[in-house]
Amino acid sequence: MSRVHTQAAPARSIPNPVPARCALALALTLALPAVASAADAADAASADVNELNRVVVSATRTERQVQDVPATVSAIDRERMDNELVRDIRDLFRYEPGIEVGANRERFGLGDIRIRGLGGNRVRVLVDGVSVSDSFAIGSFSNAGRNFVDLDTVKQVEVVRGPSSALHGSDALGGVVSFVTKDPNDYLKDGANTYFGLKLGAESQNEGLYGSATAAFGGERWSGLVVVNHHQGKETENQGDNDAHDGTRTRANPQDFDGRSVLTKLVYAPSENQRFRLTVEGSEEQTDTLVFNALGLVALVPGQPPNSPRTRVASMSGDDRQTRARVAFAHEIDSIDSVLADSLQWQIYRQDSETTQRTREQRVTLSNNPNPTLRLREFNFDQRVYGAEATAHKSFATGSVGHTLTYGFEYENTEFRQKRDGRAVNLTTGAVSNAISPDAFPVRDFPVSKTQNAGVFVQDEIQFADGKFRLVPAVRVDRYELRPRKDAIWNGDNPGVTVSDLSKTSVSPKLGAVWHFAEDWSLYGGYQRGFRAPPYSDVNLGFTNLQFGYTAIPNPNLKPETSDGYELGLRLRNKAVYAQVAAFYNDYKDFIESSRQVSAPPQTPLIVFQSQNVAKARIRGVELRGGIDFGELSDALAGWSTRFAAAYSKGEDKTADRPLESIAPLTASVGVAYDRDTWGVELAGRFARHKTDLPASNRFAAPGYGVLDLLAHWQFAPGAKFNVGVFNLGDEKYWDGGDVPGTLTASSAVLDRYTAPGRNVGASVAVSW
Repeated sequence: MSRVHTQAAPARSIPNPVPARCALALALTLALPAVASAADAADAASADVNELNRVVVSATRTERQVQDVPATVSAIDRERMDNELVRDIRDLFRYEPGIEVGANRERFGLGDIRIRGLGGNRVRVLVDGVSVSDSFAIGSFSNAGRNFVDLDTVKQVEVVRGPSSALHGSDALGGVVSFVTKDPNDYLKDGANTYFGLKLGAESQNEGLYGSATAAFGGERWSGLVVVNHHQGKETENQGDNDAHDGTRTRANPQDFDGRSVLTKLVYAPSENQRFRLTVEGSEEQTDTLVFNALGLVALVPGQPPNSPRTRVASMSGDDRQTRARVAFAHEIDSIDSVLADSLQWQIYRQDSETTQRTREQRVTLSNNPNPTLRLREFNFDQRVYGAEATAHKSFATGSVGHTLTYGFEYENTEFRQKRDGRAVNLTTGAVSNAISPDAFPVRDFPVSKTQNAGVFVQDEIQFADGKFRLVPAVRVDRYELRPRKDAIWNGDNPGVTVSDLSKTSVSPKLGAVWHFAEDWSLYGGYQRGFRAPPYSDVNLGFTNLQFGYTAIPNPNLKPETSDGYELGLRLRNKAVYAQVAAFYNDYKDFIESSRQVSAPPQTPLIVFQSQNVAKARIRGVELRGGIDFGELSDALAGWSTRFAAAYSKGEDKTADRPLESIAPLTASVGVAYDRDTWGVELAGRFARHKTDLPASNRFAAPGYGVLDLLAHWQFAPGAKFNVGVFNLGDEKYWDGGDVPGTLTASSAVLDRYTAPGRNVGASVAVSW
């Protein structure tokens, strides 16, 4: 959590928070020696700002301070990521109530980002405006997530909470997460034409080591940047203590991971008002897992006689790899003498993302004829996208009313390929078979598919009363087309099954407003519509097995999933205090249920499945965040600050008339910090109420928790900084909601498998010149 530093505004009379000061005194004494004088504290400076003053782009596609946008937006900058020792997307949102990160603790790791209870492919995730690959999972051995971004290449992350399709199109049903990568001018300050930096770090929760090197150069016209990163480690620890090699295991499965990334940028500025930018980015992650919890006896198939010979899984290992490569060419013009635009940004790009997961499993039959068998499986999910986008801005006035018109287009052409392959080898006879029940490999779970997404949008930021009141209407029209292609693998696995094209048009309106009704106070809110185009994997299902008597049929009539979001918020901002509280109500319709049974014998020869629009849902809640710079209230408290946030929401599946399981309970975070000119320390707390709203009474309800972290940073020389953090100071046993699978029952013997790490330490040192 970053420190509070606000712009000048009239001071308000607020009582001195003496208890907060005393509560942190012990932590400060333990963390760093008191070697500086009170005068040093008065001169302390932080690059952090009041969060309402942060400049964001994703909410309106214009550079605006948070206080001037009609939506709830969170922004996390590079300094905060470094001070909080952020290594992955879970660390990134550690102190952001209302945002969760889903994970598979047995093998596949971090997966999706959930905003206000909605996650997966219903949240649009962008890197420099380019969509991150979709997630896709089927069965126990195939799980492609969305954790493709190396955060050491990122300088800022913006999160727009709630439906955002009026500006961001399909998939922005629950919100938008926008990663902005580093740029040469982030490092070439005060006339410098070269920069070089090194960073090394370690973390105890997974024995992780990481390092990065950054180089930048610049001249009158040309500038460039190279960022190279590497990280490695083992499994993330939990608080389970059962080390058994079977399904009762609660300790984390042994893992080794190794990853690397590179970001390069070359910028040419023919004038001070425009820049051409070439970006080449790549990342690779390799994880090897010994899946000990999957060992042991295999459950009997329903209907199988209880005295049937049993099968035991003797060994299982996973070899998982994911890669992402992006090339983009962009042009930015800050000033255009045109009646159509004052500024223009456009880019073209290509991105390839691929996940490959291999599983090696050895089985043996418990009988007089053991018949050992080696099963080899491979899952591949490949997504390749070409795209282009452009955004223009034009400011003008009609009388005393100011306008900032933003308009543009987005186009993406994406090809999706997915395949599962495998073979079984009889280790006694050497016989090889491509049949591993219920599949005869290779198979595709959807045909090779191409989609085209084209969207045009326009927004007008209308300013009344010298900018005190802003009305922001916007609308976007999207055209989505799906073109599947059958091949030999699809036809072999789905004999006689037809595939369907799909074409849909969606209109997404938005109306927002911000009213600065007093010097320090403002109201904001509005309405936004969100939508998600019918996914390629649901329109055409690869789900046929004649031996087991079932098949799937396409559904060319699938409708887009939609949401209607309403939000109303209040903001306070002055020299010492900032605060924001918002209430939201989101209504979701036409959620798609995959593989829904639609008929069975004798009505049809086979059991027939089809994806259909069936579900309706509602999510509503309240969010609060704020901070206080105590030094603005009293000179005696110079250097002290606090930051806090909380989120509460409720969700219902209106179709099934039951609570939504993805909704987090009441969560909160609080940080109390003290900063001097070269060092600072913060005691940060994370809190959650126990889970109550569950779709079934036998489900595991994660208990509430309160966890404290201690963070410190020290700039021990010019261009040299040391960061250290102790997380979960009290070594508490707790469950993070994103780790708990939806099928976990309260009576399960392996609850501890999903616990978060106990007390752990992270540290990094960075030097630059």
